[in-house]
Amino acid sequence: MSENQKKVGKPKALRKMTPQRVKNIGLYYLKRFESSVANLRMVLKRRVDAYARQVKDFDRAEAYDWIEEILADFQRYGYLNDERYTEIKIKDYMSAGKSPRYIMGKLREKGVDEAVVNALLDMQEYNAYDMALRLAKKKKIGPFCADENLRRERRSKDLAILVRAGFDYDTAVKVLSTEPL
Repeated sequence: MSENQKKVGKPKALRKMTPQRVKNIGLYYLKRFESSVANLRMVLKRRVDAYARQVKDFDRAEAYDWIEEILADFQRYGYLNDERYTEIKIKDYMSAGKSPRYIMGKLREKGVDEAVVNALLDMQEYNAYDMALRLAKKKKIGPFCADENLRRERRSKDLAILVRAGFDYDTAVKVLSTEPL
């Protein structure tokens, strides 16, 4: 079959957006991912907006009210819990060697309240040097670089990697000054 003879299928039939459909979309999302309330709100609004662009006489405001009711139900049922979500994400990020500044930024993007993040971060045992060392090992920089000449040559780039990851300058220099392991 040549390029000019490609089959052109019928466009996929658009399913009507109803409160039950919005609820099913939310449940399917939560079945696959843990989410914050604000993040799920954004996901559902994107789906409603996409539908509303195709169906001109659709009432978005009414659908947004459905979303708020569904989110309240999900919180009441325990499907959505910002503290649980935040705790899971903090542990994931810390095991990956991320800095508190990075964690705060990512959770702020997901719409988690800053007070919740601060409270849960304060409860964690955090050693900036160990986290930066973990990131250096993952990126194979600093003391984990195989070649000593390459290590000296790339020192400023390695320093930039650690500082961009949210570690302070002194911690980054201390990690890069560590003897090869």
